Amino acid sequence: MILAFLVYAPALNGPYLFDDFDLPYHLPDVPSGLQFWITAARPLLLLSYGANYQFSKEPLGFHAANVAIHLINAFLVFFILRKLLDQAEPGLPASPPGSSVANLLAAFGAAVFLLHPIQTESVAYIAGRSECLSVLFFFAAFAVFLYRRQAEASWPIAIAVMALFGAAVGAKEHTLVLPGLLLLTDYYWNPPFSYGGIRRNWRIYAPLAVGSLAGVGFVAWVLAHSRTAGFGAAGIQWYRYLLTECRAFFVYLRLLAFPAGQNLDWDFPVSRNIADYGAFLSLAAILLLTGAAIYFRQRYPLASYGFLVSLLLLLPTSSFVPIKDPFAERRLYLPMIGALLVMAAVLRRLRIGRRKLTVGCGVAAAILAVLTYQRNQLWASDIALWEDTARKSPAKARVHAQLAFTYYLHGRCRDAAAEYAETARLEKPDHHLLLDWGLACECAGRPAEALAKLREAAALRPSAHVYSQIGLVYARQSQWPEALAALAQAEKLDSGFAMTYCYRGGVRAATGDFAAALAEYQRALARDPTNQVARQGLAYAKLQLSPRR
Repeated sequence: MILAFLVYAPALNGPYLFDDFDLPYHLPDVPSGLQFWITAARPLLLLSYGANYQFSKEPLGFHAANVAIHLINAFLVFFILRKLLDQAEPGLPASPPGSSVANLLAAFGAAVFLLHPIQTESVAYIAGRSECLSVLFFFAAFAVFLYRRQAEASWPIAIAVMALFGAAVGAKEHTLVLPGLLLLTDYYWNPPFSYGGIRRNWRIYAPLAVGSLAGVGFVAWVLAHSRTAGFGAAGIQWYRYLLTECRAFFVYLRLLAFPAGQNLDWDFPVSRNIADYGAFLSLAAILLLTGAAIYFRQRYPLASYGFLVSLLLLLPTSSFVPIKDPFAERRLYLPMIGALLVMAAVLRRLRIGRRKLTVGCGVAAAILAVLTYQRNQLWASDIALWEDTARKSPAKARVHAQLAFTYYLHGRCRDAAAEYAETARLEKPDHHLLLDWGLACECAGRPAEALAKLREAAALRPSAHVYSQIGLVYARQSQWPEALAALAQAEKLDSGFAMTYCYRGGVRAATGDFAAALAEYQRALARDPTNQVARQGLAYAKLQLSPRR
């Protein structure tokens, strides 16, 4: 626990980032009822955010909860590794209960899981909780399955596994692979290399099969409505995505072994055919490794099993179902357990003394802790993190847009405008980019440029928001007729947009017509009673209209 909070300490007070701003606790008026949090696509995930929100809106509580969940997962990893290390391998005796070497390797594996810098995106990123929380339930279900008293699972065990499986899917859909993991585990260890264990555990597999079918239907529905994943939304053909993920697999392995060059938003090129970027070599290597794992399963069962587990747990995000981002470090959070099993199998066969093994494991864990602490120092600052990402993904428009938005939030408006210009150079600007670019130019003291960008945004998609911003820019230049004309257009497009009346109230107040300003602020509050700008403007207008003593 000390190590977990120590290495993640720099990021505990880190700001909201990227997708954090799209989570429900950033809504202007968050509903207080439980129904709001549990009716979303990931109810348990949203419920955990809702629990955080009840205590505090500050990022600290959300970050601390992520670290606590990650810590629990590390404990579960210890128990899972410890149980699997009890299995006998050819040439090695079975580890008796309390075996010091098995305990050491399980503890080291848990420490790697806890302290590896590749986990930072899942833990330090508030939106990364979908990984941590779903894996908590996933590992808990797997641990219950492993620690059952008999080879043949009882109904209480089956019910517990099914409930935890449902909770895992309720936090994130990629955990639908749990039945496959249980089948693979039974095939290897209950008893080794036979289907007897699978037949005996029908109490688990029968309800899991039904639940999995329902889960697949749910995921299909989610993909059909998703803008970032699925066969139509991601903008990548399935076979190209598959070839790209074959290459990504070996980059993931490299990051596990040598976590250098980490990046929040990878600019990972897509393989358009089997020869592009050497995709055929990666595909051939994966097939060769899979064949070797199956061929040597009797000689090296734990390593064979661990490799297949990693491959299986990567499938939901790294197979043929396209996702807009082909590569993301957080996707290693769940499959890492397979790599840890391979690592434990290798270390178990090394012919070195226990003391040397202990020292080596301790040094490795310390190095990982230092690297993770350094990575979290970067996550403590949104500007530093996005600047680092822009250096590593200089040709990715989204990265420059996020850096620009971050500069704008911190009042560095000239830097923000420059980054928006770079974004537009890399990618044709849409309505949202032009709107943000215009606001950055206005903030930087360049009203003419701001109006030009806002007019371009309005040409692409006329909205009350963009015209109200045009009116605001004119008002700040004391161009009252132009400001009122733009605000009239905003009202025409959407009479329910409260900020139109706030800005018009400001124009009326600035020109000395406080009675008209009062009426405008009242109209704004009628549409949005929580609008603080309207409340403050109303109070000021009333003060100006009150009899002077």
